[in-house]
Amino acid sequence: MIASVCKLYAQNKLPMHPRIYFLSPIILLCMGGMLLAQPRHPAPFRVGAASASVTPTAPAWLAGYSGAGLSVGVHDSLFAKAVAVSAGKETVVLLTIDCIGMLRTELESIRRKVALQLSISDFDPSHIVLSSTHTHCGPDIVGLWGPGRFRSGVQKDYRERLTDVAAGQVVRALEARRPAWLTHATATYGEGWVVNRSLPEELDRSVTALRFADEAGRSIATLTNFACHPTVIGPERKLISSDWVAGHYRYLDSSIGGVNLFLQGCIGGWVQPVGPDAFDFADARGAGLGASVLTALEGGLSDTLGGIDYRRRVFRMSVRSVGFRLLSSLGVIDRRIGRKVTTEIAAFRIGPACFVTHPGESSPFYGLESKRLMSGEGPKLVLGLGMDAMGYLLKPVFFDKSSKIPHADYLTMVSVGVKGGPEMMDVVRELILSLNR
Repeated sequence: MIASVCKLYAQNKLPMHPRIYFLSPIILLCMGGMLLAQPRHPAPFRVGAASASVTPTAPAWLAGYSGAGLSVGVHDSLFAKAVAVSAGKETVVLLTIDCIGMLRTELESIRRKVALQLSISDFDPSHIVLSSTHTHCGPDIVGLWGPGRFRSGVQKDYRERLTDVAAGQVVRALEARRPAWLTHATATYGEGWVVNRSLPEELDRSVTALRFADEAGRSIATLTNFACHPTVIGPERKLISSDWVAGHYRYLDSSIGGVNLFLQGCIGGWVQPVGPDAFDFADARGAGLGASVLTALEGGLSDTLGGIDYRRRVFRMSVRSVGFRLLSSLGVIDRRIGRKVTTEIAAFRIGPACFVTHPGESSPFYGLESKRLMSGEGPKLVLGLGMDAMGYLLKPVFFDKSSKIPHADYLTMVSVGVKGGPEMMDVVRELILSLNR
């Protein structure tokens, strides 16, 4: 019965009150008992998780919408969340932050801070995998949304605090590791409210969920990978928020507990929500995603396959965008960007699950192609805005004026250029194929 109810919520066939994530304790207890039961076999992983607020304490220049200006209040908290997963001598940490996008320069700062805080010797900070939820209602930490065209919106004290807190969550997650079992599942979500505004036929509505639980069946962490811009809330609100991601977190936090991470998918070119500019609507859509995750996990697979295989590559990506190079030279973007920019991609396996990062807002085409490259029947996750935030990574056809793709003028303007997507996929292909061997 619970599965049927969750499925109806996930399909938007039952009314979604903004507080629907607060289900009755009895239902949650029954649901938890079914979801949390673990088979009696040795734990294939050690997993720890941590979460802390990174909500700004003062007005911040809002990122994502041109001319949004300074925030005037807070609707819901922003978070930095980390999950550390170990198998044998290998460890990887997934770190996600409610923000427009974290540049690789901030990732390197976090890695340095983690290295200074670590009291353990079995973790390589290069194994931190950073992603961003891409909310448009959070502070500018890139520089593009300040008080003027050539004035950065980055408030350096906030950026310093953000990287401090993020590094702290990595360390806390590492220190909290304990034996854990993995359940994974897939579903679909977003029918009727998630669309690709430029190429409607290219859209990935798949939901991939991984859940780690301890010996008593208590949730340690749940990872959800899904693709949709968190842009239900428009710029006029001027309130700090993670948009519909907040509803997703509240639903899962109250339903199964633990630390819940949303891992953004491939939203470039141009995967957007459809619906009213209303917090109730955003909360309901996020809660619906949470319900689809719970339904899927109830019938998910408890896999005994352990092991971690981590690969990454630092490389130089071509930058055709004169605007990016100019903003870098003026210090608006606090990063060296010339005709090439240094970025990185990670590909790794955690048990049966295969992950790869894309260093920007990549086209759904590239996400689907990345999944096709992954071998095996296990979960496949593509993390958009992973390890970096180098604008839109588009198929070359977007740069062909004769193609007349809707919104192509805007999308190509905030892209590194025609070579970015293909160069990214060359590295993605190389890394995934090395994992498949």
